[in-house]
Formats: sequence, C-alpha cells, structure tokens
Amino acid sequence: MSLPSDFFGRIIFIVQNYGPSLLRGAGLTMAIAVAGTIIGCLIGFLVGIVQTIPVYQSDNLMKKVLLKIAKFILNVYVEVFRGTPMMVQAMFIYYGSGALFNINMTETFAAYFIVSINTGAYMAETVRGGILSIDPGQTEGAKAIGMTHFQTMLSVIMPQALRNIMPQIGNNLIINIKDTCVLSVIGVVELFFATKGIAGAYYTYFEAFTITMVIYFILTFTCSRILRYWEKRMDGPDSYDLATTDTLAYTSGMVKFPDPKEKEER
Repeated sequence: MSLPSDFFGRIIFIVQNYGPSLLRGAGLTMAIAVAGTIIGCLIGFLVGIVQTIPVYQSDNLMKKVLLKIAKFILNVYVEVFRGTPMMVQAMFIYYGSGALFNINMTETFAAYFIVSINTGAYMAETVRGGILSIDPGQTEGAKAIGMTHFQTMLSVIMPQALRNIMPQIGNNLIINIKDTCVLSVIGVVELFFATKGIAGAYYTYFEAFTITMVIYFILTFTCSRILRYWEKRMDGPDSYDLATTDTLAYTSGMVKFPDPKEKEER
C-alpha cells in the first residue's frame, strides 16, 4: 500500500497501519507514569517525614547523630535528583549500574526505577512544605496528649497536608506522562520511541508526531480532570452538620458558607 500524498491521508494511513503500536506505547507510558508517581509519592512521604523530625536538647546523643546523618543523606539525594535532568539520570543509572555494580537492568525495570526515584525527590520537598504549612499548634496539641511523632504525623498532620499537596501530586503525574519520552535514550519502547520508529520508516515526522501530540494531550487532560474531581471530593460538601453533645450549645444544624459569587451579584 503506497503512502498518500496529502496530510490527512497520511494521518489515516499511520493510524490504520500503526495504531496498535502507538497504543502499546501509550499504555507503557501511562503504566510507567502512574507507577512511578505512586512509588515516588511513597518515597517522598518517607523522606519528607524524616526531614521534619524535630530534634530536642533532651534527646540522647545517638538519636541526634543518627538523625543528622540521615537528614544529610536524604538532602543529598533530593538535591542531586532535583538538580540533574532525568535523561542524564537514565543514562547514568542504566549504564552505570552494569559498569560499576554488574547489575543488568531491563529497560522497563530501569524506567520504573528512574521515574520513581526522580519523583520521590520532588515529592520529598513537596511533603516537607506541606507538613510545615500545618499550624504548629496542632503538633503541640498532639504531643500534649501523649502522641508520638509517628502518631502525630499519621493521624493529625498528614491527613491535612495530603489535601494541601494533592495539586502537586497531580502535577507530578502530568509531568511524568510527558517526561517518559526521555527514557527512549535507554531503549524503552514508550509512546515517543514508537512514534520515532514509525516516522523514520516513512519520513512522516510531522504527521506521526501530530498524532502523538494528540495522544499525549488526551492522556494528560483526562488525568487532570480525574484529579480535579478527586480534589473536590476530598474537600467535602459545602453544607455539613455540626454535631455536638452539648445540649446548651445551639451549634447543631446545617451550615453553609456563602458563595463569593453570590456576594458579588448582591
């Protein structure tokens, strides 16, 4: 079958003949981005919590030394992976692991690993900022009733910090969907790599990457809408019931905050 001469004809030709390859590439792109974001968030939460562990004068010397060493190592990890491009990290880790440690990673495993630790570095700073944004009085109150630092983080601080950092988690997912294209340098057959092969076979770079651009937009736009919906669900309803066991206090009932738009109309 000969290649059509017009633009839209070539678009249809590529979709008909190479649509499955593009879909497989898009599927791997999403899998790497979603898994990397989830694992990176877990890494970021752990690193962020450790970075915010307070050190008191009453603590023993061993705890102070261990925390100082741990925070230094984690700070180095965060700064290195935030300060270098993911493409360079991919080349360094994929080829360096074999040359230095004789660890032969598959391209797919290396892709998941690289995206995860890169996301973890960014999420660590996001989590640290989210924790520090919570009123210190809540931490003091939790400590006053005998809660440990871990209990305070788990039950008091993190549920509030999670809502504050949800937009950044979504932003990291969107970034990861787009940045997986750099993994083509180590031979990962994601969407960009598949497109490059198709474009090179027929010299239809403009047409092939037009299709790919549309696919990337569909992926990122869909994820963005889903995350926006999730954020609204986390906010809860505008109206809610204030329950109280004090019969003398008239605080129970439906409460609704005024809508700023309604004020402007008035």
